[in-house]
Amino acid sequence: MTKEHLKVYIAFLLLAVTSAVWAGKGSVGLAGYPEGKCYMFRLMLKDKNGTPFSLNKPEYFLSKASILRRQRQGLKLDSTDLPVSPGYLQRIRKEGGKIVAVSKWNNSVLVRGDNRQTLEDLKILPFVTDCKLVFTSPDSIRLSSQRARYCSDLQVLDSTVHDYYGMGKEQIENVNGRKLHNLGFMGQGMTIAVLDAGFMNVDKMPAFKNVNIRGTRNFVAGYDDDVFKEMDHGTKTLSAIAMNQPAVFVGTAPKAAFWLLRTEEYATESSAEEDFWIAAVEFADSVGVDVISSSLGYHGFDDKSLNYHYSDLDGQTAPISKAASRLAGKGMILVNSAGNDGMGAWKKINVPADACDILTVGAVTPDSLNAPFSSIGPTADGRVKPDVMGYGCPTNVVSGRGYITPDTGTSFSCPLVAGMVACLWQAFPHKSALEIIELVRRAGSNHSKPDNIMGYGIPDFWSAYQYASSNRQE
Repeated sequence: MTKEHLKVYIAFLLLAVTSAVWAGKGSVGLAGYPEGKCYMFRLMLKDKNGTPFSLNKPEYFLSKASILRRQRQGLKLDSTDLPVSPGYLQRIRKEGGKIVAVSKWNNSVLVRGDNRQTLEDLKILPFVTDCKLVFTSPDSIRLSSQRARYCSDLQVLDSTVHDYYGMGKEQIENVNGRKLHNLGFMGQGMTIAVLDAGFMNVDKMPAFKNVNIRGTRNFVAGYDDDVFKEMDHGTKTLSAIAMNQPAVFVGTAPKAAFWLLRTEEYATESSAEEDFWIAAVEFADSVGVDVISSSLGYHGFDDKSLNYHYSDLDGQTAPISKAASRLAGKGMILVNSAGNDGMGAWKKINVPADACDILTVGAVTPDSLNAPFSSIGPTADGRVKPDVMGYGCPTNVVSGRGYITPDTGTSFSCPLVAGMVACLWQAFPHKSALEIIELVRRAGSNHSKPDNIMGYGIPDFWSAYQYASSNRQE
């Protein structure tokens, strides 16, 4: 065992002790599902007839930043950008469906209610082409600990690092991002949406006081709008990008602006979460987000009949992947975790990691070897996946309890790469989403022989910058 491996091992032991101590502090028990027994159905709509919106006046449904982002990349709006017909939504509500998510790109609506038959009967509406049950609430759920106590000052498990990046040093150097930062490209002017299950204590901890949070939104039906009170998985993913505490911990895009969007229902696993995710990325589009960091993925659900199969991983079958495959065409870059199923029976990437024209991120060890848990490709239609790799075994992150801790998973390699993508795009603002994606792949350590374990390899963002600079068209 090398000295570096020993340090990681010791950090894991300390983390385990810390977690065990804090585990006793929270109240964990069983409770009824929020708002009681319910069902959710996904309705697919026939068309957008009757919409009062026009592609000639996008300012009525898109922000100025969203419109300018498209114009900068020479992208035209199309019918998928038009909002769902308000008349259809009104009729659905009249017939007893409570609308909890809407997708204009997929032209679909997620409805919720306590009477299954009432929702199922919505299929007879003349503008509904499909009506699918995607969620049945369990009788009870296990509560998570809420608003855990946190330390006012970041608690560092390894105090031997003396560097501007602090505990973020090795993970940013792994993708050669320091030189890009040294030129002043640290995310200024870029907006990143972080999609996750919750961002516990981000609003309270002094460690995040320097983070530019543009706004928050909860898309999960049945819960209130507070994304900060429970689940710190999002706290950790955000910290890998946004942390801005010099000599303690600096992330990969510390000067970017952020939207924090909750889409994950942590108490259950259902296809309805796809609809929450889609609603969030469409919202991100509407407010002018540039890069989306999504450490989420699905293939198996509580209702086994809804499980995906390998043949579904074509980027167009799963509703979430179909929407994800549109993002580059809207001028945004999705950076999504590959998944942690490499050692399980599934082994493959999840959805939407199978989407076209995104960056799917796997995990590597400090020795730049693929982490054995990191999900692999290819997609069902033969595309290489993952696209690139980053530190994920482990990654230093900030927990909702105020500790800088090593955590493991593609959930954390994903935001590292997402932050650097934002910095690279900041350097070349007139390049399209597709061009930046290709630049990142080309800068991978494995780009000459990409495979379905390492993809195009670990991206060298300084190399990507140099290549783009030398090929800049004046």
